[in-house]
Amino acid sequence: MPKPSHLIRASTLALVLLSSACAVAADAPLWEFGAGVGLLSIPDYRGSDQRQTYALPIPYLVYRGEFLKIDRDKVRGVFYQDAHTEWDISLAASVPVKSDDNRARRDMPDLDPTVEIGPQWSYKHRRSWGDITLRLPLRKVLAVDFPNVRDVGTVFTPTLAIDRDNHPWPGWHASMSTGPIFGDKDYFAYYYKVDSRYGTANRPAWDAKSGYGGWQLTLTLAKRFKKIWVGGFLRADHFGGASFEDSPLVRQQTSWTGGVGVSWIFLESAQRVPMSR
Repeated sequence: MPKPSHLIRASTLALVLLSSACAVAADAPLWEFGAGVGLLSIPDYRGSDQRQTYALPIPYLVYRGEFLKIDRDKVRGVFYQDAHTEWDISLAASVPVKSDDNRARRDMPDLDPTVEIGPQWSYKHRRSWGDITLRLPLRKVLAVDFPNVRDVGTVFTPTLAIDRDNHPWPGWHASMSTGPIFGDKDYFAYYYKVDSRYGTANRPAWDAKSGYGGWQLTLTLAKRFKKIWVGGFLRADHFGGASFEDSPLVRQQTSWTGGVGVSWIFLESAQRVPMSR
């Protein structure tokens, strides 16, 4: 049974991931609030052959302010925006891993949950059938074990996304995003380094280096039914050619993450704002 603190962290991760599937209207309330439930299945870490499945509460929060925006793309603070480009803040998160519950990491230190934060530049090209967006986020990665927070590296994840409304069925929003992952030595060492003191016959010592960290493909689908929102996502990570590919902690070359959720929106502001995608 997952600990309550793990469920809170998993809920935060699910909110970040499932929010990428959230659909919005052309004219909408300034803010909306609700609650729901979700199911999240996620590997212990990218490349692990073990996973955790969480059934958990998911808050539904949308805010469409001039600078702070929480919507289907992400939680972001917008610093600059014009017809095609945008500067904002990018966020990501990961769940904790208890090493004694993972065969590859047994007797090694636990993996604390991480929070990733940093600037992001985006360029959006609007077409009649949907939007094509290039996103270039550079994030600092922080491992969190309250009250301690420590820097565990930097990650760069350029992404090309295609968003379509009313696809594949009327009222639905579909999105596909894909791109490589690059990280520095500290980032990859946090997940894949094996110190000599933790080396075994089946897990030799291994040191990390910076560079290419694999490729991601994410598919999302969502729909808003008046006061009910439903959505889901599926993400594939492939590690062929990654700088950590030969780490003994990498047990498979492809990892899968998926989740579904449903929320009831029970509060919204009377003020309405124009909505641009």
